[in-house]
Amino acid sequence: MNYIENYNQWLESDYIDDETKNELLQIANDDKEIEDRFYKELEFGTAGLRGIIGAGTNRMNKYNIRKVTQGLANYICMQGEEAMDRGVAIAYDSRHKSSEFADEAAFVLNANGIKTYVFDALKPTPVLSYAVRTYKCISGIVVTASHNPSNYNGYKVYWEDGAQIVYPHDEKIIEEVRKIESLSQVKRTEKRTELYNSIDDSFDTTYIDVVKNQSIAPELIKEYGENMKVVYTPFNGTGADFVPRLLKEMGVKDIFTVKEQFKPDPDFTTTKYPNPEETKNFELALKLAEKKEADIVMGTDPDADRFACLVRDNAGEYVSLTGNQVGAIFTEYVLSRLEEKEMLSNKGYVIKSIVTSEMIRTICAEHDVLLVDVYTGFKHIGEAIRKFEETGVNKYIFGFEESIGYLLGDYARDKDGMVASMLMTEILAYAKSKDKNILDLFEDMYQKYGYYKEFTKSFVFKGIEGEQKIKGIMENLRNNLPTNFGEFKVIETRDYQIGTATTIAGEERKLNFRPSNVLYFELENNAWFAIRPSGTEPKVKLYFGVKGKTNEEAKNLMSSLYEKVTSEINIKE
Repeated sequence: MNYIENYNQWLESDYIDDETKNELLQIANDDKEIEDRFYKELEFGTAGLRGIIGAGTNRMNKYNIRKVTQGLANYICMQGEEAMDRGVAIAYDSRHKSSEFADEAAFVLNANGIKTYVFDALKPTPVLSYAVRTYKCISGIVVTASHNPSNYNGYKVYWEDGAQIVYPHDEKIIEEVRKIESLSQVKRTEKRTELYNSIDDSFDTTYIDVVKNQSIAPELIKEYGENMKVVYTPFNGTGADFVPRLLKEMGVKDIFTVKEQFKPDPDFTTTKYPNPEETKNFELALKLAEKKEADIVMGTDPDADRFACLVRDNAGEYVSLTGNQVGAIFTEYVLSRLEEKEMLSNKGYVIKSIVTSEMIRTICAEHDVLLVDVYTGFKHIGEAIRKFEETGVNKYIFGFEESIGYLLGDYARDKDGMVASMLMTEILAYAKSKDKNILDLFEDMYQKYGYYKEFTKSFVFKGIEGEQKIKGIMENLRNNLPTNFGEFKVIETRDYQIGTATTIAGEERKLNFRPSNVLYFELENNAWFAIRPSGTEPKVKLYFGVKGKTNEEAKNLMSSLYEKVTSEINIKE
């Protein structure tokens, strides 16, 4: 059917309620809007669902939630009665319709005979991951759109290890979802049954205690916590009840929260979109920090799995740290402190994504720790932890990706803004113990390892035309592989779609990765460039990395690399 036929089918269906039909009638004369809402189905992919809230096949609404949950239910039922009895943990964040969507998922699962454990208040995504492991559930669901604008929501599925679904479960669940051709195939209860179990706030204490146990040197926070001033914003999300409590229990005396961004607000009225990666979103936090003369400014996104911060320099100015910088200082600090305490084994390992700073490779080599590369998306870090755990040989230490996601310890299998907040606080205490600030620690690292610099740029292309644009960019690059980007010569091209790395001399080797639409160019003199379409948003992401002898040289190299790459592939906003 075309989009008009799909639109009319929803208007005529007895299954669609009057409220939804009235919303659709409001756009009856807007062909472009009808097309956008109905030209395709909102795809349940390997990252779950994410989209604009509203009526239509290409929107986040209760009907699409029911459909994908029925597909998940079918797959769980295929695992047997034991899996059904183990149940599914469900959490949700502060967005519009999040609690409603959580209940819709539970009602479908319950109607299929599957037990559910539903949090009775909004909770961070990592708490859901920990709950799946604690209750030994077969699966988990979290309703969130992470850091997207306020008109978005999403739906992520987890498996029994507490990580987001990966192969083969992702493909099999997707297959079950695609088998549902009509909403009439969905089973659903009308209210809570005996299979619906609530999780109350007492679980928060269990979770916070396990996060505190990940601290490398808790004595540092206790000793220097009275001399710290921390400003924190949860960006109107789920971190509000967790980060301040966690840091206070660790020993931080002065924690100042941004009142305008503290309480849940699904409209995120103080920001265009609540992404901590964007320094401009910290405007209110910075005003508070300047007033309080805070040492550090921290923020977590609405589902509190991502973490970002700004640190105060010797002149009293606040400097924003990139995800790569935070990950680098986390890695250096954790490995160094474990080494000092004689707790670091050469059986330990660190995980990073393939588009994350190559500085981590140098740090791990210095400490004789294995570094594992995985695809972008924290579910791949979770998958790697599980695979190593199954061998019983190596011990997970730390993992992160450049998009401000970090996990210290294996209590959960997703990135955690709470443990990142605690770890950065501990590093602040360590710096104070050395009469330094955090930026001084960075300079020590750069002097030791070299001046690494990274940059990420997203280009958004919306709608049908946007999809074709992104597809064309990738196809053109594959069909006309560059041998250089200006003065940056290509050493090796890695095409993760076909699983092959090819040197400039034409020598090939296999990549030990499942196919994914990513191209990576290793360049001379420790530079690199990678490109991939986003799995959750209508954009293509470009990643760049360089290494210089000085900070100024690294900046100049990055500027030149960005200019040469974007010119070569002819991409602009």
